[in-house]
Amino acid sequence: MTVVNSALSKFNRPQPRRMDFVFDDSIPMDWFGGDPFKTMVLTALSATFPEGERFFVDSVRHYQKNVSPELAAQVSGFIGQEAHHGREHDAFNQFMQRKGLPMKRIEQFVEGGLKFMRKRLSPERQLAMTCALEHFTAILAEMALENPDFFGPMDERVKALWYWHAIEESEHKAVAFDVFQDQVGSYWIRSSQMALNTLEFAFFTTLHTYSLFKARGIQRDWRMHLKGLNEMLGNNPGWLRKMGKAYWSYYKPSFHPWQRDTNQAMNHWKQVYGIV
Repeated sequence: MTVVNSALSKFNRPQPRRMDFVFDDSIPMDWFGGDPFKTMVLTALSATFPEGERFFVDSVRHYQKNVSPELAAQVSGFIGQEAHHGREHDAFNQFMQRKGLPMKRIEQFVEGGLKFMRKRLSPERQLAMTCALEHFTAILAEMALENPDFFGPMDERVKALWYWHAIEESEHKAVAFDVFQDQVGSYWIRSSQMALNTLEFAFFTTLHTYSLFKARGIQRDWRMHLKGLNEMLGNNPGWLRKMGKAYWSYYKPSFHPWQRDTNQAMNHWKQVYGIV
């Protein structure tokens, strides 16, 4: 097993915060600056969060009694934050369901998929899967926190949810990883699970986003698709392309999430939104 590198880990216990966001029906369908492509991509991600975060909690909690008191405290903070994320995204998903989108259907699909994973994957693989998907959320959070234009056009009533979520994902981005290194420590399991989950994440995010497009009758709006894909993958600004270096760093044997220090950006947005 690999000993956690305390020089890289930031043992500031993640602080669970209950936010109680209200998503009024006056918020427009395309709350991301009137852009249906970006709105539906993030809405598809939100549909996966409540069940996904319950899976993350279970995979980490499995090892909680075996780790040091210091790391166990980190796990408790992680569990609390993820529970609140699930609750707030449940409320957001209900709001988008009222807009006529098939959020419950996607949630049920995700629940069934994760039930299958629980049966088929070992506890070590389940924890590695959590580490991989936490890395995705961490680098997405990093992009949002360090680039104000990323969420810039978003309706302020929704933007607060996404910035709060990004802040807390950054705060606990190393917890599952540190538990994995302490209790499993297998580079092969960690790296191979990331490769598998990358394919799954890309496929199912595309599938769920398409189902939202189809529900709205805009699945054949090729101009919208080209514009959205160009913004994500092209040169202006190419958000996904810009996350490439952070993504590939996960495959380094020496990788640790806190090698990318996001504290300065986190503290800025905590001040903006009065998060303590």
